[in-house]
Amino acid sequence: MSTQRLGIVMHGVTGRMGMNQHLVRSIVAIRQQGGVTLGNGDKVMPDPILIGRNGEKVAALARAHGIERWGTDLEAALANPQDTVFFDAGTTQMRPTLLAQALRAGKHVYCEKPIATNLNEAVAVARLAQASGLKHGAVQDKLFLPGLRKLAMLKRAGFFGRMLSVRIEFGYWVFEGDLQPIQRPSWNYRAADGGGIILDMVCHWRYVLDNLFGEVQAVSCLGATHIPRRWDEAGEPYDATADDAAYATFQLRGADGEPVIAQVNSSWTTRVRRDDLVTFHVDGTHGSAVAGLQDCRAQSRVATPRPVWNPDVKQTMDFFGQWQEVPDTEVYDNGFKIQWEAFIRHVAEDAPYRWTLPEGAKGVQLVEAALQSSRERRWIDVPALVL
Repeated sequence: MSTQRLGIVMHGVTGRMGMNQHLVRSIVAIRQQGGVTLGNGDKVMPDPILIGRNGEKVAALARAHGIERWGTDLEAALANPQDTVFFDAGTTQMRPTLLAQALRAGKHVYCEKPIATNLNEAVAVARLAQASGLKHGAVQDKLFLPGLRKLAMLKRAGFFGRMLSVRIEFGYWVFEGDLQPIQRPSWNYRAADGGGIILDMVCHWRYVLDNLFGEVQAVSCLGATHIPRRWDEAGEPYDATADDAAYATFQLRGADGEPVIAQVNSSWTTRVRRDDLVTFHVDGTHGSAVAGLQDCRAQSRVATPRPVWNPDVKQTMDFFGQWQEVPDTEVYDNGFKIQWEAFIRHVAEDAPYRWTLPEGAKGVQLVEAALQSSRERRWIDVPALVL
């Protein structure tokens, strides 16, 4: 058995998501475990170079996590033939240009979502990737969460019977910045900077719905800017121009061809009273289940209680206690790390990999349909995306 080096240009990992999930909990963790094991027993060891505009910040990040290489010159990094993979977790507005630049430099590419702010750019870079013959991927991390993996197992087991509906509740209160410090970047709430919860979250909902519940056929969405004035990182007030909540209904085509209805609320202006920051409630003829990020609880047809509607009497049933927890039957690793390992195997040994840039483009397609629906106050069909 041998260990081979894989040089990775990592751009935009000084931000919260890039640093915590992609650098620390994925690449650094993979290095600490001795690399990624291939089918023949060989190992692949990632050797990242961190690239960013702020040299001092990038250097400090590299030192903190034992990364020897860092720099501020992306063009020079892409010119190095010893680094064969480019990863981007920077701004969405820059992403299509950076991905195209890396592909033309002969690099395999992997990136955060959304892959672009509009469908034309998303399709263009996906086509370029397909024509290049290089490997490419887009982050679809929620598919690897323990809660959703348990839902997927229930589905494979036929637990739900015929799936009827899905309800997704996502969000929490993001502080405005005047009374408590903000906990999300201020650019998230400026449309000109690529902000907005529809652009941020509908990409996620596309791959979750398509892969677990049914192919998206149509969408009705209403976006809202509930908090029109916020305060930025310096404590200065600014006008919030991007949507901070979205209320959507999706029509899906289930595995058996029958329709499945998905209702999805996404909000940075809601206070949490549910099991987790995001919950997925699935109803079927033979059973129902509710999953969060880690846990999943199920209720079968034969274990379904018979509540009685009587508004004059205080409810005595403990509805939360009537569900059975789906146990942890395996060790669940970090979802971002799992997908990184899959992409590294895809690059190193051509292992199967389906979370490609065209899949990322489908997420942007649904974003545009949702935004159009919100503007025009009507249902929008979502045709198959042909590249």
